[in-house]
Amino acid sequence: FDMADGTVGEGGGGDASGSDQLKDTVDKLYAFRDHYFEQHGIDRAAHKAEDVKAEVSKVIKLLDELQENCPNKAHFYMQRGRALNITSDFDPEALEMLSKAVKLDPSLVEAWNNLGECYWKKGDVEAAKNCFSGALAKSRNKVSLRNLSMVLRQLGSEPVERLKNIQESVTVAKEAVQLDVNDGTSWFVLGNAYLSVYFSGDQNLQILKQCMSAYNQAEGDVVAKSNPDLHFNKATVLRYEEQFQLALMHWDQASALDPTWDQPNIKQTQLLGYLSKVADMVHQKGKLKAKRLQSMLKSLSEKDLGPYGGGSFESSSGKKVPLEMTSLAKLDSGLNKNKLVLGKVVCSVTTEETIPFTFALTDQEGTCFAVTVYNVAPNYGTIVGDSVAIPEPFLQHVDFQHKDKKFQFGVIRVETPLVLVVNSRKLGLDKQAPTVLSCTTMSE
Repeated sequence: FDMADGTVGEGGGGDASGSDQLKDTVDKLYAFRDHYFEQHGIDRAAHKAEDVKAEVSKVIKLLDELQENCPNKAHFYMQRGRALNITSDFDPEALEMLSKAVKLDPSLVEAWNNLGECYWKKGDVEAAKNCFSGALAKSRNKVSLRNLSMVLRQLGSEPVERLKNIQESVTVAKEAVQLDVNDGTSWFVLGNAYLSVYFSGDQNLQILKQCMSAYNQAEGDVVAKSNPDLHFNKATVLRYEEQFQLALMHWDQASALDPTWDQPNIKQTQLLGYLSKVADMVHQKGKLKAKRLQSMLKSLSEKDLGPYGGGSFESSSGKKVPLEMTSLAKLDSGLNKNKLVLGKVVCSVTTEETIPFTFALTDQEGTCFAVTVYNVAPNYGTIVGDSVAIPEPFLQHVDFQHKDKKFQFGVIRVETPLVLVVNSRKLGLDKQAPTVLSCTTMSE
């Protein structure tokens, strides 16, 4: 969270200079947290949480000393609550202070924002939403808007209601960005909102591009760039886009920024295990005995093309698209329009992660590529010996080194199983299931 909103309503009268002194003290505490790595370097990352807590203790002591100079109690409670609310953990005393502040002066937008964040950390999403909506009724500000965006994505019991909330979360996140285009935290929240839209709808790749564009904008801001969650979420998208090297790099960065968080390392280990299995499977053509492989490939024929045997297929928009058979070796990187490949499944990869379904395909020339199929129903998979035809294959060549391990193989990405022809039959709708997004509400 970027909680320093800077829009403190005066309210309640009293000594403005005393209030300013309190605000200045707490603003400096937030600057210490948000610009920690500029002052201390990333090698101190493991100590950041305890260093921030130590500063909080100093600031609370100082605020209590300054209390006499600040007859405006609402402001005192707000700044004390803000200081206690700085960490990612719920603090009951912060909740108490901020509740007192808004009771004494309901015009304090910053107190409402912090109170909402307290409720969010406590797990009371409805109360958090009421705080942010209430703050927005007083002033359209970026902090309330982006926090409301986060909250909306956790609300709704019915699918239609959830989808409506997710779409509204994009609208309010966009407004937060428009209020301050240089604030990376707002860009990060907008990226997360787009990611939710992508996984809740028809998985339009344009939405995923907008998500990545927002994350890239967020990285331009030094405060957002030091947020491990940004790198973790960006890595998750990159992994889904099969930009494996960049995904590993961002999980590395997330881990470096918060060495106490084990999730980035777990994800990295899973991906490296997956890539090793895929590389071995492709290079060894599924470890099939030469004789068995030869007889399998020999049996491939025109009839395995099924509906694609006529030299065309019907696109999702109902257009007739001409198709020409080619070999795996002749495919270009990227989308191969009007091309069709056919091969035999030599093995499939089983990993902890069920997305995507991955198998190795070898054609009659003996070239072997990995095939990744997204949006597959959980009970479906191809088996060794199946013939598979893929229209307009999208190919990329994986070729990079991570630490001491080299990965080198071709991979064809298939967005839906519905385009595949397996053993001369087009797969039916029962083989398709959308990929869904798994969220944690600890913070964005």
